[in-house]
Amino acid sequence: MRGLVSFTVLALLLLVHSSQAVYVQDGNLKFSLESVKKLKELMDENKVINPRIVVAKAGYSPCQDKALPEEFQPVCKREDAPMIFERLCM
Repeated sequence: MRGLVSFTVLALLLLVHSSQAVYVQDGNLKFSLESVKKLKELMDENKVINPRIVVAKAGYSPCQDKALPEEFQPVCKREDAPMIFERLCM
């Protein structure tokens, strides 16, 4: 009986721990992991791939993309937005 109670408590703790959201932080900015993954997809889709180098398309900003998660909109208003996006996608 004691073993069953211990196992149940452990299972509940693992469940609670695994259901918590994961965040990515850049300085004092904090974004959900799912949003950062979406940002990376958008950034990767907009690169020209050469067999030897990968170069970002000139003038591309994820802020222009309607698929950009809403939580990045405040970043788009900042002058350092391109650097923030690059760091998040590393």
